[in-house]
Amino acid sequence: MSGEILDAINGSVFGVWFLIGAALVFWMQAGFAMCEAGFTRAKNTGNIIMKNLMDFCIGTVVFILIGFGLLLGEDLAGIIGRPGFDIFTNYANFDWSNFVFNLVFCATTATIVSGSMAERTKFLSYCVYSAVISAIVYPIEAHWTWGGGFLAQMGFHDFAGSNCIHMVGGIAALVGASMLGPRIGKFERDASGKVTKVNAFPGHNLVAASLGVFILWLGWYGFNGAACTTVEQLGSVFVTTTIAPALATVTCMVFTWVKYGKPDVSMCLNASLAGLVAITAPCDVTDAFGAIVIGIVAGLLVCFGVWFLDYKLHVDDPVGAVSVHCLNGIWGTLAVGLFATNSAPGYSIADAAGNEMVGLFYGGGLKLLGIQFVGMFSTAAWTVITITITFFLIKAVMGLRVTEEEEILGLDSTEHGLASAYSGFAIMDVSNTLNMSVNENTDLGVSEYDNASQVQKDAAVKVVTAPVPNTSGIHKVVIIAKLSRYDKLRKAMNALGVTGMTVTQVMGCGVQKGSGEMYRGVEMDATLLPKIKLEVVVSKIPVEDVIEAAKRTLYTGHIGDGKIFVYSLDNVVKIRTGEEGAAALADVE
Repeated sequence: MSGEILDAINGSVFGVWFLIGAALVFWMQAGFAMCEAGFTRAKNTGNIIMKNLMDFCIGTVVFILIGFGLLLGEDLAGIIGRPGFDIFTNYANFDWSNFVFNLVFCATTATIVSGSMAERTKFLSYCVYSAVISAIVYPIEAHWTWGGGFLAQMGFHDFAGSNCIHMVGGIAALVGASMLGPRIGKFERDASGKVTKVNAFPGHNLVAASLGVFILWLGWYGFNGAACTTVEQLGSVFVTTTIAPALATVTCMVFTWVKYGKPDVSMCLNASLAGLVAITAPCDVTDAFGAIVIGIVAGLLVCFGVWFLDYKLHVDDPVGAVSVHCLNGIWGTLAVGLFATNSAPGYSIADAAGNEMVGLFYGGGLKLLGIQFVGMFSTAAWTVITITITFFLIKAVMGLRVTEEEEILGLDSTEHGLASAYSGFAIMDVSNTLNMSVNENTDLGVSEYDNASQVQKDAAVKVVTAPVPNTSGIHKVVIIAKLSRYDKLRKAMNALGVTGMTVTQVMGCGVQKGSGEMYRGVEMDATLLPKIKLEVVVSKIPVEDVIEAAKRTLYTGHIGDGKIFVYSLDNVVKIRTGEEGAAALADVE
């Protein structure tokens, strides 16, 4: 009798722990939000937060309607579960705990993609993707492993989701980022289209990113440990879940220190997550030695992945989601076949005939490794096909990417009407987030510079002070232009041979006004627009050529496209004589 009571208490305790683990996994959404926001630019922070919020909320809606049934419904031919509406028709006997537990895992899969497609994706298009992966893509492949599907019947093992969650999310991130294209300015190309330079876009807030990583690490104890059924198994899972990310982070620190001369903060943060992803599948079946090796490989793999995407595939992944989740999801899945040992508490990997299997490095041969590869490949193939179709249809119907100007201004303002996620703080990106409204009365009727008359050109881009002849021939040219024209203006100046310039972000308005945005139903009056002030000093290059190139670049066919101020520096040069004056002239361009 006392044994039955203890069993009942033990079952209740682990039932409660199961739900606490689910809550910890839900809390990981905050970690993803902080991590992704910190690794991207300030002008897109609100958009990042909104996408992470909607991943869970939209996921909940579609998981109720179809996802839960496809995942844990009655098995149909080992492929899908039978959809049902027991949550409505038989709520008294519904499996509430399993629903919540699997819902939070589903939301995790969806949100991995947010970071890789950050800063340039239409919000509506992202919402559609999020609904599809939560309703169909994830539930079906997860059924194969956790719902009694054909992979479970083979003996495939993925305890907490290296394969079913992280690799799937990572593959979706790779496909999405590839189809979306890189952020403006990420890659510089020559005339033939070959990438000649990769530019770094530092995250605006490493404090938020590191907070996100610590939140994720904490949540991972629930992610990996929630399904444990004994104290011994739970303790072992906590140990492996601690060792692997720690070793991955140390490995990455040493590697970046040696390779780049300094330990890389952001890469080490990614490495912690890489180690967590890699240990997720084998956390319950490996020992401390296996966790150490898995972590070391994960720390190197994430560094390789970031380099490979940037310099070989030329895929722009702002937060390293593909390197962390896809590559290390694959590694963690295969690591089961290498490091699974029956010395781990609660070990229960067996083939279809019930024969126990262990990893290659523990005397088990290639059998388990082969099964793990089949499971990984099947899941990867399903994900590639379904996600590619999903993004292709979204792109064809509503488009995936925002316009160039929307991307430059930032998605906070253009997608959500949010002036800044940091209102009241002096952050440079604030000047990028005010939307632009073109006054209909400014249209000059001709949008092409070559077709415009001289009057139209002068009206669009006004030269405030004409060049004044001087003995030195040195002029300072100050150009005020829309922020969105900066990259084209810079290239135009470079093409003339002007390589030295000073650029300042400023606020201002003229005929064109800032548009009022809504906050909690109240219109905010925004009368200032983001501008750039570009200053150059020229002597050998004719100032007329600089003015013409600037006017051609800034012209869009509207009054107020820009202003050009030209100043003579003759008096400045006259006060400098001899070698000092000659040096000044030589250094102008």
